[in-house]
Amino acid sequence: MKHSILTLIIFLFSSVYSYSQIHGIVKDTQGQTIPGVHVRWIGETVGTVTDKNGHYHIPLSDKTQLLVFSSVGFSADTINVVNHDLQKHLDVTLREGTELKEVTVIQRRKGRIMDRLAVRNIEMLNAHELKKAACCNLSESFETNPSVDVSYSDAATGAKQIKLLGLSGGYVQMLTENIPNLRGLSSAYGLGYIPGPWMESIQISKGTATVKTGYEAIAGQINVEYKKPHDSDRLSLNLFTSSTGRVESNLDAAHKFNEYLSTSVLLHASDEFMTLDHNKDGYMDLPRIRQYNVANRWHYEKDNYTFQAFLRGLNERRTGGQTDGNYKIGIDTERYEFFVKNSFKFGEEDEHHEHDHEGEECNDHDHEFHRKSALSIILSGNAHNQDAKYGVKAYDGQQSNVFANLIYDMELNEHNKLALGGSFNMDMYDELLTVQSPTPFKRTEYVPGLFAEYLFNYGDLSSMVGVRADYNSVYGLFVSPRLHVRYNVADMVHLRVAAGKGYRAPNVLAENNFLLASNRELKIADNLLLEEAWNYGATAHIFVPIWSGREMGLMLEWFYTNFDNQVVVDMDSNPYAVGFYNLDGKSYSSSFQVQADFEIVRGLTATLAHRVNNVKTTINGVLREKPLTNRSKSLITLSYQTPKNKWQFDYTTQFNGGGRLPDPDEAKPLWEKEFKPFAIMNAQITKNFKKWSVYAGADNLTNFVQQHPIIDVQNPFGDKFDASMVWGPMHGRTFYVGMRTKL
Repeated sequence: MKHSILTLIIFLFSSVYSYSQIHGIVKDTQGQTIPGVHVRWIGETVGTVTDKNGHYHIPLSDKTQLLVFSSVGFSADTINVVNHDLQKHLDVTLREGTELKEVTVIQRRKGRIMDRLAVRNIEMLNAHELKKAACCNLSESFETNPSVDVSYSDAATGAKQIKLLGLSGGYVQMLTENIPNLRGLSSAYGLGYIPGPWMESIQISKGTATVKTGYEAIAGQINVEYKKPHDSDRLSLNLFTSSTGRVESNLDAAHKFNEYLSTSVLLHASDEFMTLDHNKDGYMDLPRIRQYNVANRWHYEKDNYTFQAFLRGLNERRTGGQTDGNYKIGIDTERYEFFVKNSFKFGEEDEHHEHDHEGEECNDHDHEFHRKSALSIILSGNAHNQDAKYGVKAYDGQQSNVFANLIYDMELNEHNKLALGGSFNMDMYDELLTVQSPTPFKRTEYVPGLFAEYLFNYGDLSSMVGVRADYNSVYGLFVSPRLHVRYNVADMVHLRVAAGKGYRAPNVLAENNFLLASNRELKIADNLLLEEAWNYGATAHIFVPIWSGREMGLMLEWFYTNFDNQVVVDMDSNPYAVGFYNLDGKSYSSSFQVQADFEIVRGLTATLAHRVNNVKTTINGVLREKPLTNRSKSLITLSYQTPKNKWQFDYTTQFNGGGRLPDPDEAKPLWEKEFKPFAIMNAQITKNFKKWSVYAGADNLTNFVQQHPIIDVQNPFGDKFDASMVWGPMHGRTFYVGMRTKL
């Protein structure tokens, strides 16, 4: 009885709610739906926007019956809804804006795009943004980004790590083409494995993400999209050289066999011909890196079936150590990877349901809901081999990975979607560490999982609820719930909240083998547990009208990550050792950021951002600030394009706040307890021609470098030798030039 009453109440509430709204679809004169159309009552500021399918829902107004539809590039339209039947769609056709003779309107595409319609807070960096800096690989793609920090992991191997929300890159799920990648052995040096010219775009999502791609996103998710053969230029070339002796070339070619089948080949080669030692300490500032990288991808699409395949092989050699001495570092890497994607779409609309005439209202039959669904089958794998020598120490590692993902997406009705699926992941590690004697580390993990994700979208309110359950053959069963909600308070004010849980398996040697370049003793506890954490976030995205009809995007966001368990990296308890053990106490990260994006004058855009981090971990029984983490970061970017985009000028300044260093030896301290704030400035000039462009720039204009980044550098075989105290740049001002061309 109670269940029946509750069902009746929900039905009545839903009926009243649906009959108090105007809803419909907005299309252009060609019958194509228009996303992002502003819909509001005349004289009111509160409104909504159409979703990606052109749908809108807006509550009735008690003040007016006139509804305004407006979008950039279209003439605004005002509809009187006084006689409209609320049970039917109110569909609108917008006409393209009036063309004026002798007037040219130029719309410059933004390099960083915030998706206003997405329920999650997703930031996309497209090719235009990536060209604002040299961007030779993925690690150099975030110089103009206020959210992602990139720094060297140590002063000897050239390994780079990213930080998001104050947490290291291990807590950020790295994806390529929405497939988990750069995990385990590839995480230490993987940011250098993806050449910049290969990338079509990068998507950054903070906090826990969708459950479709796995359980590992704790601090966030970064996805790289490679160039697609059916959308690429027939031939493109990028050449680069710098004052540090770095030379790089990238060539990709695409070919379309017919309207359905296309392929592309991507080639990369880079080398460094100079041994750098600016501080004359007898140790190379950075290792010399030689890399060869080749990929081939295929794309086939016909009717409702899409097939994609990708193959890649990489060979890299890193050499570092003393310029004249016996302490040498050599890291040889071979990596092979592939993925195959199959997508089947069902329930597409028939052609006779499309508009074939201009300006005429559609009848009810045209607006019947046609349920659509899609089935995606994804298979990927990689083999990673790494042989490394650090003086007299050696680390040889092999990792094999197989990943499969099955996703079925279905539309339940206009406002509700459901995704169901299952995944399987296998990681096989075979590691051999040689310090005084060889010590093998072997393990294999099998992780099958199931997931479900529900998406609700009704007018100004969207929500996404997901849950997945995975069973790890080593760590057992665990469940990952996640929730995202977006609400448009007004047409120009979007609020988002999110909460969820993520997990990751500890890979101490695979992810931290660069520490072998130091002589700290490695102390790894037995029975390390699965890392798990809750992440909570809130974001306000406000679009503020400013001068000359321009708009400023103002972003306020706060994220809090709380660890239930964490593998603590302890460099404080013993200045000559590093310990890895399970968390016994609290560990959290709090990150608050404010960001403003706007156009100052025509062609000149700016980004201003400031972030405050509060990251603490219980170390040896005491809750302390995490070492080697900036307490704050500020960013200023300026970009100016001349009319017709013949010249482009880009400038970036990063203000990095200070932080704590691991505790030194109290009896004989060899380093300070804190590092001070510092600033880095970069600039670039680009001259664009019709089919090619040249660019020149400088990194670290002020020539700021961290003095003496290696402790006891003259005694590389002694127990005090330590290359892990890195908090700032290790090389000074660098000049570079390059050329891009395409057919």
